[in-house]
Amino acid sequence: MAESVPKCLFCDIYQNKTEPIFYENEHFYARFDNFPASPGHCEIVSKRHVVSFFELTAEEAPFLLEANKEAKKIIDEKFHPDAYNIGVNDGEAAGRTIHHLHIHLIPRYSGDMENPRGGVRHIIPGKGDYTKQS
Repeated sequence: MAESVPKCLFCDIYQNKTEPIFYENEHFYARFDNFPASPGHCEIVSKRHVVSFFELTAEEAPFLLEANKEAKKIIDEKFHPDAYNIGVNDGEAAGRTIHHLHIHLIPRYSGDMENPRGGVRHIIPGKGDYTKQS
């Protein structure tokens, strides 16, 4: 009897084309996030079911960089952001809720928050402003 594979949202999206994909290459695809942090927020998703960024092969890694660059070009044309945050939640303690590798490409816009200094450092409340004295 074949081993049962748990249902995976990102595998289902790619295999069954259940949601729009706006870019793909040999190893990754890009789709807009269902709960965007900003206009144009997308996810770069591994076509192979892999859980961690650190499980990527040497062959796959360059395709991830290519997918990020190409998705950025498309978002730039459609949404005209001023900057980007790029992030991966690698592990449950880091906030991962879907156990399939996906990179968040989050467009940022001037004025979208009062003081963006520290960027991704703000994932842990109170730790973003590294200029404060302890």
